[in-house]
Parts: sequence; C-alpha cells; structure tokens
Amino acid sequence: MEYSDDSNGDVGVSSVHACFNTLNSLSGVGILAIPYALASGGWISILFFFLIGATTWYTGLLLQRCLKLEPTTRSYPDITYKAFGKKGRLLVSIFIYIELYLVATAILILEADNMSHMFPHAAIRFRGCFILDKKNLFIVVASLIVLPTVWLETQVFLSYISAGGILVSCILVMSIFWIGAIEGVGFKNKGVLVNWPGIPTSVSLYLVCYTAHPVFPTIYNSMKNKNHFPKILFISFALSSMIYGVMAIFGYLMYGEEVQSQITLNLPTHKVSAVIAISTTIVSPLTKYALILSPIMEAINTRLMKANYKRRSVRMLTGTGLVLGTILVALVVPLFGYVMSLIGALLTSFTSIVFPCAIYLKISKGYRRCVEFESVVLVVIIAMGLVLMVTGTYSAIVGIIVHL
Repeated sequence: MEYSDDSNGDVGVSSVHACFNTLNSLSGVGILAIPYALASGGWISILFFFLIGATTWYTGLLLQRCLKLEPTTRSYPDITYKAFGKKGRLLVSIFIYIELYLVATAILILEADNMSHMFPHAAIRFRGCFILDKKNLFIVVASLIVLPTVWLETQVFLSYISAGGILVSCILVMSIFWIGAIEGVGFKNKGVLVNWPGIPTSVSLYLVCYTAHPVFPTIYNSMKNKNHFPKILFISFALSSMIYGVMAIFGYLMYGEEVQSQITLNLPTHKVSAVIAISTTIVSPLTKYALILSPIMEAINTRLMKANYKRRSVRMLTGTGLVLGTILVALVVPLFGYVMSLIGALLTSFTSIVFPCAIYLKISKGYRRCVEFESVVLVVIIAMGLVLMVTGTYSAIVGIIVHL
C-alpha cells in the first residue's frame, strides 16, 4: 500500500487508469505470506479470507459515500476530520504512518530473507568471528540500496516502476505454478482442515492483503467519472482476491505445513523459475520503499521547514533518520510473518474495517442516509474488527516474543 495525501490529485484520470491504480494498491507483499496464512489456519480459514475481502470491499464503498456526502474532502484524514475533528484526524494519521513505517521495515526483512536464501553463505567475519551474519548483513545491504531513493526530491520515476505490482504478482503466481506442475514439486500436500490456534495469525495476514483504504479517496477524487468507482472497486477486489486465493492454494498444496512465512524461501534456488520469482521479489519492493515512507517524510519535512531549515538538508536528514529507524526495528525483530501479522491485526483492522464504518455512521447521521438495518450491520462490523484487532495483535506479539 502507498498512501498519498495529495489534495490536488490527477483530475481527469480515466476509469481504466483508476482501476489499474486501485488494483495496484491492493497488490503488495502480502502475496508472499498468504500461503503461510492458509497453512496457519487450515483450509477452513480461507472462508475468513473471502469474508475479509467482502467486508473491506464494503468499507471501501463506505469511504466513497462519505466523499460524496462531503465533496470538499480529498483524503482519508480529511474525511476523518469531518467526522471526528482534529483528534480523529490525528489518530487516523498516526495509525496510517505507523502502518507505513512497519511496511517499510517488513520490506527490509523480506529483502534480507530472500537474499539470504539466494546467497546462504554470505557473512562478514573477522578473525573467525561473525560480525554480521547473512540476515543482518542483507538488511544493511538493502537499506544502503534504498537510502539514495529517499533523498530524491521526487519519486515520479519510482512511481512508474513500482506500478509493476500487478505484474509482479502474476509472475509470482505463474512461477509457483510452474515449479509445482512442471518442475517436480507437485501439489500433493493435503494440509489440515482447521488449526484453531493459528486462526488469529491467519486472519491477520489476510487483512494485510486489503490494506489499501487510505489511497481510495485519492483515487476517487482523481477520476473523470466518479460514478464508475463502485464498479472499479468491485473489479479490483475480485481480481486481487482471485490472485491471492490462487497463490494461497498453490503454495499450501505444494508445501503443506512446511510452507514458510514467504513462499519464495521454500523455492529451490537451482531452478530458473525459482530464481525469476525470488529476483522479482527482491527488486520490486525496493522500488516501493521510498514511496511508502514519503507521506511520513512530508509530514516531518513540513514541520521542520517551518523552522526555516533548507529543504534539501531536511529531506536528507529525515530520509536517513527513517531508514536508520527501519534498520533498527528490522535487526531487532527480523520476523517477517509476525511483523506482517501485527500490521494486519493492529493497523489494517483499524484503517480498513473499524474506522470507515465509524466515519460513515458519524457523517451519514447528519444527512440521514444511514438506515436502521445498515446501522446495525456497521456496528457488527466494527465489533468484528475490534475482536480481530485484539486477538490478532495478542497472537502476533506473543509470536514475536517467543521467536526472538
């Protein structure tokens, strides 16, 4: 997910372009973890996946309704301000920024895991002692690669490169299928019907697949024909759910309970198709890193530039500071699956389920648009989101503590 708070937008974007942008916003690193999510909860957990998909599609529509009721609003925080004032806007902004920060951290962990898988003997030693083992080494290497990108005044060219998220997802699915069907791995694992202790982790990771709501208002406001947005949202959710679902089923059938938090870590590195999949996984997230952190940087830069600091110096300072911060978290908690689970449970459940419903209840009340039955449905969804938040966050934190 890439959040934008650009109030200007690209007015006049075609419906096809908007559909591409929406689908791309839903195509993230969650595709690597979704086979692990299915393995964590068992086959029955896929019902939760489709339930979450349907729920987040509906809450996306709620945001669009709020935008229609309040035409002057341009972004997710703007809608929150209309509903709950400055405190509400501050709260949702904090959640979004923490989410973006942890996604950037997860990218460094992902890079380190996959580079370690490709180069298992890499390490820095001095007199026979490890200074940096392979995982920590590649966290540092990945951060050095992305550091210059956060210093740039504009990431326009990165926007075009990172827009390949849909293509990357398709390449990964095709590579996994090729390895399973053609290169001997097969689809022989039956898996288990249900694993109740793993359901919270499973649901949290499913939530990560739908962590795109903060960009929906920007996409909606950029459209030439805004009436097409509900159709575009449905198509995007349907296609992304199909891609995620196919990846989950293929991965679980291939590796069963042995599937790792990133399915690329199961792939045999001597196979050409596996090298393509892993290489694509390594390159694509690196191009997204600066864009993911850019809203946080802009928020900090705006504050600092009010104190008459030079723009270029401020950008280099804040960019370097944020990169160092994500390095620190990645080194301390190098657990991709649990970090992603924490993002889904604590943050996505809030920004994609709880708050859209609460915002719509508040805004529609003034316009008398929310009927009694729908109000009950929204309260039920909010309650469900809070339950997912509490259980998933507890499970993720316990997992992190146990595995550190």
